[in-house]
Amino acid sequence: MKPVKRKIRRHYGLTAKQVAVRSKRPWYYRWVLSACILAVGYGLAYWQYAAGGKSLAEKYKLATLENQNLHTKVIQTERQLQIEQAAKTNLNQELNLVQDENIKIKEDLLFYKNMMAKKAK
Repeated sequence: MKPVKRKIRRHYGLTAKQVAVRSKRPWYYRWVLSACILAVGYGLAYWQYAAGGKSLAEKYKLATLENQNLHTKVIQTERQLQIEQAAKTNLNQELNLVQDENIKIKEDLLFYKNMMAKKAK
């Protein structure tokens, strides 16, 4: 009786071996399924290419035209920026000259005021 209990415990107890049940499919099912997936993928790619062939060329032309337009705009803005920077430097130089002249005029005015104050005394 004990050997029978041991055999039952080995098969159904906590120490029983873990078994995984898998359904095996024949190899040709795998090949057929992968061929179907490849055919569907190729068909979708061809359909997309054939349907969008003309529009892709048109999209390319439009994109190149837009690229050229944007390039000319960039060049124009760069030139405007250069002009503005040159004008800014010229204005800074003129402002410095005017400020120097203003300082000289103030010094002359102060000198003449002092001279007039000495004559009045």
